[in-house]
Amino acid sequence: MQFLISKYKTTNMNLYKSKFSKLLATILIIFATVSCEKQLEEKPFSFLSPDNFYKNESDAKAAINGVYSTLHTYDLYLQPMWNLTVLDDDHVSGADWYLGTTGAGNPQGYWGVDGPWVGCYSMISRANMVLENVEKINENIDVEIKNRILGEAYFLRGWAYFQLVQLYGGVPIRLKSLSLDPVASVPRSTVMEVYDVIIADFKSAENKLLPKANAKSGELGRVTQGVAKGFLAKTYATMASGAANGTLTVRGGVDNANYTYTKDVVAGLETVDSKAYYTLARDKALEVITSNEYQLFTTITEMWSKGARNTKEHMWQLQSLGGTTFVNEIHNYFSAFSTFGRGAVWFTNNHYKDYDTTDLRALDGVVHNYEMNNASKTKVFYPSWQPYKYKVVNGLTYNNTPSSDDRAYVVKYANVSDPTVSKSDAYFPMIRFSEMYLIVAEAENEINNGPTAQAYTNINIIRSRAQASATPLNLTQTEFRSFVLAERAREFVFEGVRRYDLLRWGVYLQVMNKITTSQNNISKVRNTKNLLLPIPLSELNSNKSITANNPGW
Repeated sequence: MQFLISKYKTTNMNLYKSKFSKLLATILIIFATVSCEKQLEEKPFSFLSPDNFYKNESDAKAAINGVYSTLHTYDLYLQPMWNLTVLDDDHVSGADWYLGTTGAGNPQGYWGVDGPWVGCYSMISRANMVLENVEKINENIDVEIKNRILGEAYFLRGWAYFQLVQLYGGVPIRLKSLSLDPVASVPRSTVMEVYDVIIADFKSAENKLLPKANAKSGELGRVTQGVAKGFLAKTYATMASGAANGTLTVRGGVDNANYTYTKDVVAGLETVDSKAYYTLARDKALEVITSNEYQLFTTITEMWSKGARNTKEHMWQLQSLGGTTFVNEIHNYFSAFSTFGRGAVWFTNNHYKDYDTTDLRALDGVVHNYEMNNASKTKVFYPSWQPYKYKVVNGLTYNNTPSSDDRAYVVKYANVSDPTVSKSDAYFPMIRFSEMYLIVAEAENEINNGPTAQAYTNINIIRSRAQASATPLNLTQTEFRSFVLAERAREFVFEGVRRYDLLRWGVYLQVMNKITTSQNNISKVRNTKNLLLPIPLSELNSNKSITANNPGW
């Protein structure tokens, strides 16, 4: 593994030291309209000084592509971001050889533990360079495209700080490139100060980015105005829920019963006016909904097909391209068919039982019959307690040994160009339109001390699409709050949402420790230090203004 990482990083460094081409952008954000000849003529980005690089629109585009490219590295989404977030919640299960570090509450045992810090600050540094220098280009550039590029830089910087504050708490704020501000030691800002930067950056992005339908909004895979609005809504909801008081009921524990917890206020958000921020979250999510730029898929199968990428409710997806270096291993770990024989990650039987029997997210979103990638082509069905539905299908007989074969594999990362290789072109959802409806439902309940008609309407839009039963009527504020939390788990399983939801609601430790040991003997025991990731030792050694790591590390 270390060899592969070193090999990738060496290749990546050579790429940036050579000409930064639009081929990279093609791979990363699907530049289908640019010729190969033009790609190879592009100027280098990473080592030219601003004075001789930022001259025209082509240079500005190459520079912003360099900011996007940090997403597709071994610091972020080639593995660490989904490893450190998706594998650490109450519903995930999998092979102990894969979940034995982060999945068991020991992120320091994982080789990529420093990745999010390094990757996000790399993105921030590159975004700062774009903001400082693209603004100065006044010739040979379309004004709308110039503003769009600046908006992309603001968004990506805000996105990076949004990840950092959730993963590490208060972090150093750097809003200038090292060329303008070469001070190495910068103290940690407060959580609220970081959120102020995030909100300001997302607002700047919202003002400068173009609607998705605008011809100048850019190629598929770029962020647009609706994405900025969506992340503003997520930010406001994160702050509002973190500051709220009250209780939540979560299904889980050893017996998969309903347990009610008194939520903790998230450290650093004590001064936030929860209702005021929920109002901001609701209003911004409604702007996205009423823009009519996005629509829900009608079926789960269509949503996760290759042909549906970058369409309808996929507001922003991490891009990939089979047959290039810009691929990932998500499909190999999270899908039933894998080079490992079968995937290493699935969700628990307890979570599966939280879906209605008619819910398409369980019926069509889970693999019920599959053939292992082994010499005997072993045929397996799931779940073991429904042999009448899945044991014999189309004349083929499938088997299931509950102790090892009850694995709820999702379909959302399986439809790739070549599932027989370890690295392929799975797209990762960074934000989906369905979340806007659930933010409105959550916010309405909190603003009004109980669910309103609008709250019911919005959550039932999502449940109706899934063909699940309507939300029970006459729920209390706590009951509806708990139902929304569970609905988000059903909707966004393995999309990097659940862990953040438990953390922002201040019930992560309570929920995890109620389980103790989960399916397949995966430890869910956590303590206070697991609320935040450890700051990398490299940062502590170089930044003398940070005198201590996060608590417990």
